[in-house]
Amino acid sequence: MNPGQLYIVSAPSGAGKTSLLKALCERLERTLVSVSHTTRPPRPGEVDGTHYHFCSVPAFRQALEQGAFLEYAEVFGNYYGTSRPVLERQLADGYDVILEIDWQGAQQVREVLDRVPGIFILPPGMDALEARLRARAQDDEAVIRKRMLAACSEMSHFGEYDYLIVNEHFETALDELLAIFRSGRLRLEVQRQRHVQLLTTIGAVCD
Repeated sequence: MNPGQLYIVSAPSGAGKTSLLKALCERLERTLVSVSHTTRPPRPGEVDGTHYHFCSVPAFRQALEQGAFLEYAEVFGNYYGTSRPVLERQLADGYDVILEIDWQGAQQVREVLDRVPGIFILPPGMDALEARLRARAQDDEAVIRKRMLAACSEMSHFGEYDYLIVNEHFETALDELLAIFRSGRLRLEVQRQRHVQLLTTIGAVCD
């Protein structure tokens, strides 16, 4: 089985990243979003092991000291990290795996891994972003203001990525995201591994 491809997807909170990635995984087989570890408490409806692996601060720090995380970051006073052993197993099993991380995590991944495509998702405007944050009805006014400030910082790093998607119309943004992943599966090095017998036969006949 061919190994899968690792992708990085980043966006400010409220840009629609999570909804887009959920739809992407539903439409494209052998694609999944890496489930991060976090020290923040679960939000209503979140399930441990499905949305996040929820853990205590001491447990997270112990795993960090043991080198268990490919990347980690502190966001709004909480830690988030990607398990290296789990990720390596998923890629070896042939899954395209998405790291749904911020720009800090993306920089850490690039320092240790080569050729990881990065995708940045932008909202169509700051007013739209604020409206989406308020529509979630999960945060108070102070948190919303903090998220808007963080969004400006996050969006200033879009130039560090390979692809840029503006999520103004959901289906259009989803089609663009699908195009990136489908084209990745047609890369020459991927096709060479997938069609070894065919290419060997063509080479023998045409020599």
